[in-house]
Amino acid sequence: MPGGIPSHDTFGRVFARLDPTEVWACFLAWVQGVSGPEVADRIVAIDGKTARRSHDRARGNAALHLVSAWASANALVLGQVATDQQSNEITAIPALPRLLALAGCTVTIAAMGCQTALAAPVIGPGADYVLALKATHPTLLARVRLAFADARAAASAGVLDAARTLEAGHGRIEQRRGWALGDPEYLASLDPGGAWAGPRSVGLIESERRLGDEVSIEPRSYRSRLPPNARVRGRAIRAHWGIENRLPWVLDLAFREDHSRFRADHGPEHLAVVRHFALNLLRREPGRASSAKKRFRAALDDSSLRILLAQLND
Repeated sequence: MPGGIPSHDTFGRVFARLDPTEVWACFLAWVQGVSGPEVADRIVAIDGKTARRSHDRARGNAALHLVSAWASANALVLGQVATDQQSNEITAIPALPRLLALAGCTVTIAAMGCQTALAAPVIGPGADYVLALKATHPTLLARVRLAFADARAAASAGVLDAARTLEAGHGRIEQRRGWALGDPEYLASLDPGGAWAGPRSVGLIESERRLGDEVSIEPRSYRSRLPPNARVRGRAIRAHWGIENRLPWVLDLAFREDHSRFRADHGPEHLAVVRHFALNLLRREPGRASSAKKRFRAALDDSSLRILLAQLND
């Protein structure tokens, strides 16, 4: 630029004054263009993350909390919504399916999003869902576990679908046993009032981890619109865990998001979108290096930087 690279304060003033609606629309338009039909028949994980140092006590502003949608197959951030300061993830999650084209996708949401009000918005665009059940729904969780105990004890043919996987690495052996239950009578007993939208099955996964002489078993329950296929459900649940390792962890380690103290106006939201832009560009670049190495290479070599930025015009 004629005046050289803008200063830190100039970047701050510009980002603070941008219209959030236009910034979100720009990101969504680009990511939908580059993802295209690749998202169809894929697993989309929805989860939230807080930029911890974006709070401003003097002005009474809480830290920025974003709920993001993540396409596990191509490792792209599909979109994000900032939660209201007086709200939480539960009110922000329904906005994402309305913004994204999720027809034919399987949407996975952690226990925080296991709410009857969220199932209908996910199904609306023609998507399936897998919702984790935890202590936030103690009655439903108890009913699901009782139903599986009854079905396993009865061992009725065709009632339960089962699958098993075994993994070993880093001195640890992990065995996962999964069951899916789709019998209409069982499902009706779990939800007598019909509060849930279109459930087709419930699932149970028991993870047994062995590390030396230590053995731990963790049961997890899920409610879903997927058919009662334990293997298909297991892949969806496994893919959801990837959002923790490939989005929040990378944003904190590679982009140091939790150390950013930019707090003026809409600046924290806009910089979060810029980080998602950057992460998507790095993930789409065909090289096999890590995101950190690609960033370092782009900082040293203008040709590498141009290759990354040229994807914005794809």
